[in-house]
Amino acid sequence: MKSDEEIMEILEGYDLTGSYRKAAELAGCDHHTVGRYVQLRGQGVDPTERAVRSKLIDDFLPKVEELVERSRGRVGADAVHKKIAAMGFTGTDRTTRRAVATLKESYRAGNRRVFRPWIPEPAMWLQWDWGEGPRIDGRRTSLWCAWLAWSRFRLVIPMLDKTLPTVAACLDATLRTLGGVPTYCLTDNEKTVTVEHVARIAVRNPELAAIARYYGTVVRSCVPADPASKGGTEATVRIAKRDLVPTAVNLRTEYADFAELHQACKDFMTEVNSRVHRETRRIPAELLPEERLRLHPVPEQPFTAVFGEARRFGKDSTISVESVRYSVPHELVDERVWVRFHGDELIVTAMVADSAVEGARHSRSAPGSPQIVDEHYRDAPRGERTPRANPAEAQFLAIGPGATAWLVEATATGVRRIRAKMRDAVALAKLHGTADVDRALGTAATVGRFAEGDLLSILDHQGEHDRTDPIRRGEAHSLQPGTSVWSGFTTP
Repeated sequence: MKSDEEIMEILEGYDLTGSYRKAAELAGCDHHTVGRYVQLRGQGVDPTERAVRSKLIDDFLPKVEELVERSRGRVGADAVHKKIAAMGFTGTDRTTRRAVATLKESYRAGNRRVFRPWIPEPAMWLQWDWGEGPRIDGRRTSLWCAWLAWSRFRLVIPMLDKTLPTVAACLDATLRTLGGVPTYCLTDNEKTVTVEHVARIAVRNPELAAIARYYGTVVRSCVPADPASKGGTEATVRIAKRDLVPTAVNLRTEYADFAELHQACKDFMTEVNSRVHRETRRIPAELLPEERLRLHPVPEQPFTAVFGEARRFGKDSTISVESVRYSVPHELVDERVWVRFHGDELIVTAMVADSAVEGARHSRSAPGSPQIVDEHYRDAPRGERTPRANPAEAQFLAIGPGATAWLVEATATGVRRIRAKMRDAVALAKLHGTADVDRALGTAATVGRFAEGDLLSILDHQGEHDRTDPIRRGEAHSLQPGTSVWSGFTTP
């Protein structure tokens, strides 16, 4: 079989000499070979095209093609070889693999999906999706990721669950941050969005449909098992998880609490919305005002029907749910909140800056067992109060928290001459320094030493040993003198 270059030399020699034998001498081949290639060219046949020879698998190709079609190009060559061998095929599996590869390539060429480029319009599409967030104290979190398709302005909100009220709160916060409502919202087919499919057509959750009607938008969902119809939501989720979830890639440390994660999400949004987008070559924060001009206005009040039952609480910063008292942050006093149970948890939703946010979350309790969180109160934790004082008492309390602790413990134990000892402490603070005296007063309050001269003794001890924690003897220590001195006595 001649190569393409050799065939071209043969034909070129014939065109030059006009003789089979002379062209054969120039090309170094037989004159019959020259005649064959010249005849093929004269018949309009490509002389470089190889002749197709019959193969053992030719009679089984219709079955192989059927198997490829039925499996949509996924069937393996080994499975095909077993089936046609059972039908009488005597060739090797290598022949089968070549035939299957050729038919698969032909199938993909005829069934390759071509995507029409999506050119978004301003104020037309908002997309959202959920991503797995970092764990905080062993608890899972979720990242609400949303973006406007035209301006590429992105938002990431961390949440503790993905229930319908949470979706409503996130959607409300997103729309208020964007400053308007788009025509459509595109998302995935979760149960909060789609309850079922009929003939691959999504049946919308009626509660979510009511939320969408309230805000004046339409919720659309992607085609099941078709990532291409999701648009850019997956990219937004992937970028947010890459930058926010602690991994070996971004070397981010664990988050101490939910507030730190929330601040990290704010920093992430500021970063991605302030840099040039790769697709638009513009900054999303600069495009948002242009798109905002075409967005529909956001309702003044959020959709609160899914947040649960409304409650009001007073100065004690608690609400009553099923005869159980639950504390709420003191910043929400005299505000209306909504409560609902999600599993074994009570979720309190409040309005902050005309946006729905999660105000508190408690474990479900029974009557007689209130759930009170000290962080919900402005004052110090229960059992501690800031005393009111006259000028002399205020001078003593100004020494520091150790002085306050000393006064609380001393009054509780009925110590005599408290005012005189307070004046002595103020005088010692001028001599030894406020920090040392405050530390000594705190030590005295801890170990219960309120006698005359105890404060000065503690100050001297601190100066010599420089210990922060007081020395406490355990139960194994005894003040009873030992019997080692008896060894010097002898019996008569």
